Amino acid sequence: MIEAIFSYEFLQNAFAAGLIIGVIAPLLGVFIVVRRLSLIADALSHVTLAGIAGSLYLSQSVASLALLNPLFLGIAASVGGSMLIERLRSLYKHYQELAIPIILSAGIGFGAIFISLAEGFSSDLFGYLFGSVSAVSREDLFIVVGVAVVVLAFVFIFFKELFVLSFDDEYARASGLPAKWIHFMFMIVTALVIAGSMRIVGILLVSSLMTIPVATAMRVTKSFKQTIILSIVFGEISVITGLVSAFYLDLAPGGTIVVTSIFLLLLVLAYKK
Repeated sequence: MIEAIFSYEFLQNAFAAGLIIGVIAPLLGVFIVVRRLSLIADALSHVTLAGIAGSLYLSQSVASLALLNPLFLGIAASVGGSMLIERLRSLYKHYQELAIPIILSAGIGFGAIFISLAEGFSSDLFGYLFGSVSAVSREDLFIVVGVAVVVLAFVFIFFKELFVLSFDDEYARASGLPAKWIHFMFMIVTALVIAGSMRIVGILLVSSLMTIPVATAMRVTKSFKQTIILSIVFGEISVITGLVSAFYLDLAPGGTIVVTSIFLLLLVLAYKK
């Protein structure tokens, strides 16, 4: 396996991107889980699917867009979806959870339309849905690196604010924190992580990598920082094991990564019991 990594560029891209995603996805996932916003990741992933399907359709219809990386339109759709969720949450102040199924449904609807216009599933779209080791290009890797830089910088700069907002939103607002602005930026960063992770984990499974390692870590840790560290550890174990399994068994890496993370959760639950 190690020799193959040094021999093939696509494996280098896949493992480098996977290791990065194994850090940033659980890192943001801790804040998402604590704030009880786990379903937002599902909603944004389906919006990203619509963007990817739309990009693939445009590449078939417009010759000048044939070389456009679908990841760019997927990122744009995901960021737009996050902004719409925030807008809807402000409109339905007493029923904020309504924003998630509305955007999720819109993502599924537009995705189905673009897939139909593109004359069904292609191998490229299947790779975006469930991940693909061989499809990760150097350009995809650079995009993941850029997303990771933004995520790490955001969490490092606003860690205290995010911590307070996650556990006591009312206190944060009363103390003068720009809660609305920080939450808005957090949603955009979450959208970037979801869009950047889909090449490895897949659009339909990326939310699992943001939540399951966190659920596993929460069973054995006693502090917030410990939860972050252990979530990243479980995330990396899931990614590495999943990518190796996908390479040898010729399976979709998204499935093997998620199954590994579920297996780790079951082991921890059994141990605690």
